[in-house]
Amino acid sequence: MENTQAHNTGSMPRDVFLYLLNIFTFYVSVISFITVFIQYINVLFPDPLNFYYTGITNAIRLCTSILVIAVPVYILTSWILGKDFKKNHEKRELKLRKWLLYFTLFISAVTVIIDLIIFVYNFFSGELTVRFLLKIIVVLFVAAAVFGYYIWDLKRKDRETSQIPKRLSWAVSFLVLTSIVLGFFIIGTPKEQRARRFDEQRVTDLQMMQDQLINYWLQKEKLPQDLSQLEDSISGFIVPKDPETAASYEYNVINNLSFEFCAVFKTLSKDFGSVPARPIFYGDFYQQNWAHEVGRTCFQRTIDPDLYKKTLVPEPVRKD
Repeated sequence: MENTQAHNTGSMPRDVFLYLLNIFTFYVSVISFITVFIQYINVLFPDPLNFYYTGITNAIRLCTSILVIAVPVYILTSWILGKDFKKNHEKRELKLRKWLLYFTLFISAVTVIIDLIIFVYNFFSGELTVRFLLKIIVVLFVAAAVFGYYIWDLKRKDRETSQIPKRLSWAVSFLVLTSIVLGFFIIGTPKEQRARRFDEQRVTDLQMMQDQLINYWLQKEKLPQDLSQLEDSISGFIVPKDPETAASYEYNVINNLSFEFCAVFKTLSKDFGSVPARPIFYGDFYQQNWAHEVGRTCFQRTIDPDLYKKTLVPEPVRKD
């Protein structure tokens, strides 16, 4: 009797560790799974008023990374706990396990209720779009599946054996693998994503050089003959170079008011893989047309003197 009590007492820290790790990886896996599919929907059915492609791909990469690590850990801890339950049936009645399961049920129920409230609210607002309905379905399906499984798990008899947990593990693994493969078709492979990020940085560099060049023209009323003249030790501006090859960007003076920047791009700015062509927004600095082809692309600009007028600083008033 004393040995049994010692064994149970000694296993409690291990049980706490497994339960907490299991439920934590479960939560982050569910949240990441929902987020991934919501972002897929954002790409396939973009909102013209709120579409930031770079932010979407960043969210997909982050959540996919979480799924790759968290789901196997969740399945492994579930398997270890399942083996432990077969040897020690009384552990199914541990208060910690009951609290975590009921808390999960509570979160699932609240999610379903909030999901339905949002659906009704948008119905009355007349904003029922395919994008919105698909997101509602994804959240509702996952929350209902979680709620249903844990209700079944709580009602299981102590010595009841079932193949459902094993089949669920295979189903979850298949869904995670499918979501990752699906991402390759929607946003491209990791190699394509890296090439696109390099191109985004190239556009950022060209925009910064253009802003610095206009400021140079405003101060000196002429265009610089080469990019090195744009460097400023006081402001700390240094002419950027290609982020991948470290080559200098091409700069040509056309006339007194016209110039062009050229860069070599690896992707097409309007190419989203399987998604129909749409412009990519690079953030606040996307102020002009920076659409580019694959390969060497030049952007010609002409300064409008009436638009970019030099601001004259008034002379200080002298006091006699």
